[in-house]
Amino acid sequence: MTGQQAFQRLAALCARGEHCQHDMLEKMRQWGVSDDEQAEVMARLVDGKYVDDERYARAFVRDKIIYNKWGRRKVEQALWAKRIDSDISQRVLDEIDDETYVGILRPMLRQKRRSTKAQGEYELTTKLIKFAMGRGFTMDIIRQCIEVDDESEFPD
Repeated sequence: MTGQQAFQRLAALCARGEHCQHDMLEKMRQWGVSDDEQAEVMARLVDGKYVDDERYARAFVRDKIIYNKWGRRKVEQALWAKRIDSDISQRVLDEIDDETYVGILRPMLRQKRRSTKAQGEYELTTKLIKFAMGRGFTMDIIRQCIEVDDESEFPD
């Protein structure tokens, strides 16, 4: 495939949705585009604003937090795997406030609490913490949600 054909296919792909530079380079590599042509096509895609890693990161973070209910750590790892620059990923992740994470995690923990079998409160709390950490939430957010749920279940 020539560089021009790759550019046309990738531009059409970018018109349908957000993509990062890593995804575009991976596609060109699979298509057998030479390294020189890959660099040229990437430059044209970036200059034409078809590909913008910061714009991609914003959309990716929003989707993963709202729809997939991922925590900060899991989103951070996914952005790292997409080779998004750490400055961009940190800036985008810092825009999300803790209340957003709490608003997502609290209902998940309440539902998980109802469906989890445990011998005692300690075991239940441990299982809930493992569940939340597996979803990528940080310990401070988990602690906030578990403490609030514990207080609401055991009124004074």
